[in-house]
Amino acid sequence: MNGAIEALHIFDEHRRSLLSHTYTSRPLSAAHLLPLYLQHPSPRPNVIYLSNTNPPTLVFSLIHANLLYLATTSTEIEPLLVLEFLHRVVDALEEFLGAPVLAHKIEASYDVVAQLLTEICDAGTVSTTEPNALRDVIEVEGLLDKFLGSINLPGKPSFAAANTPMPSVLSQNAPALPWRRANVRHTSNELYADVVETLSVTLAPSGRPIAAFANGTIAFTSKVSGVPDISMNLTGPSGKHNLSTIMDLPVFHPCVRLSKWKSSPGELSFIPPDGRFTLAGYEVDLLPLADGKASNYNPNSLKLPVSVEVKTGLGTTGSDFEVRLSINKVFGVSGSMAPGLSSRPGASVGRGFGGGPQPGTAASPSLEEVTVTIPLPPDVRNLTDVRASRGDANFSPGDQNIEWHIPQKELSIGTSQFVLRCSVVGNLADEDEGDDEDADPAGFGFGKDYSYDDAYQASSESKKAPESKDSRADAERDARKVAQNKTLMPSSASVSFSVKGWLASGIKVESILIDTRKSRGLGEGVKPYKGVKYLTISKGGVEIRC
Repeated sequence: MNGAIEALHIFDEHRRSLLSHTYTSRPLSAAHLLPLYLQHPSPRPNVIYLSNTNPPTLVFSLIHANLLYLATTSTEIEPLLVLEFLHRVVDALEEFLGAPVLAHKIEASYDVVAQLLTEICDAGTVSTTEPNALRDVIEVEGLLDKFLGSINLPGKPSFAAANTPMPSVLSQNAPALPWRRANVRHTSNELYADVVETLSVTLAPSGRPIAAFANGTIAFTSKVSGVPDISMNLTGPSGKHNLSTIMDLPVFHPCVRLSKWKSSPGELSFIPPDGRFTLAGYEVDLLPLADGKASNYNPNSLKLPVSVEVKTGLGTTGSDFEVRLSINKVFGVSGSMAPGLSSRPGASVGRGFGGGPQPGTAASPSLEEVTVTIPLPPDVRNLTDVRASRGDANFSPGDQNIEWHIPQKELSIGTSQFVLRCSVVGNLADEDEGDDEDADPAGFGFGKDYSYDDAYQASSESKKAPESKDSRADAERDARKVAQNKTLMPSSASVSFSVKGWLASGIKVESILIDTRKSRGLGEGVKPYKGVKYLTISKGGVEIRC
């Protein structure tokens, strides 16, 4: 496959064309392409084949920060290459324009965006995508240049040109590393590692885990002069020897030496780009970490910071449901840290007013931003009674769910049990159907039969018959309401939270070392400051079925 990317189109949140960049051939225009893309029902796939165009066209799409990116080609090409190209475009725009990339930022910097798109892709072939390499060739107008431009001084030198080396000079001084800028200089040498994991857990109504995954990202920040050669060692819950079996589907930045990782799993050897970048990514199946037997899995073996229990059909008519949230103090897998590494909580480590470790570090993990979302069936008209033991619960009729937010002060005082109880109300038609026998909107008694066949001298046993008939009618009415309310009960509940200083997989950074023999330009006696942060995030990722 040697196809080419023909064009890139960017649309704003209202699907108005912001920018169109043509690389080769004569591709479809933005006005012609957008209706053909929108006519496909949502959710739209990332790759759409338009067979009715001339020539037939492949459309690759990416939505980021409410902006729509469309790349087109009429030749056969590797789909993952184009999708990765779109992601690299977003990364480059965030690097030069700031994150998040918004429509007004693109409109205010058309000159910078045009240079980026030209350098990233040349005549349809993906070219320079590394931010450090783009920094050396993209001219960004500074504030001083804008000021001098309004004065129109004769022979005014360009501010960007004065601070950007010429390409010939770059080619002579730049190392053979496309991801690192030439002649990097820093007054404060620092090395930071941020390990972030996103949880995705599904629990059965009994609480037994059905699936549990953690998708991790290692973000590295290098602010070291010269060309440092770094070695970072990772370890797992039971040591370094089985780390290769825990980390599934690892992906690495091009700077990582794959041969070193294959010979010694857990050791990342690399020459980093300057600044912040994504060093590696991985996936961890949390269920094998529990006890090795699927039949014995339980929520406690996963060591989740929260657990949820949902009870439905409560009350005399089955119109109530209850959500019970428990806070579990099960941290400690990542609690240890190698000497020489700081947990980076702030300006001071371990110097709080209480004398103990700072919250949010590996020694004292901090649970924050706990929110329980309960989706409700579309037949639910309202919630008549919402009672939360702690926090704020709000019902959103538009989104058809209820969000229960636990404030940070409630979590910090050590409360471990939170309860939410709600009563649902269905549609009016369902309520009227259950009261057809007694319906009398005018109140005149029409439609009721007041005649009876009992004798005037009825016995006491016969007088009790109407009461038993009424009790049977009430029982049938209650059973009918219970059956109706059963369809109004929630079928699941999901929890969102973040934990600073703790990872669900138990992976941790053991050490970050600089090989002074292989490094160049570090200077004599330079000892960079090193820090590590751990963060676990669940954006509705922990879900329990009812």
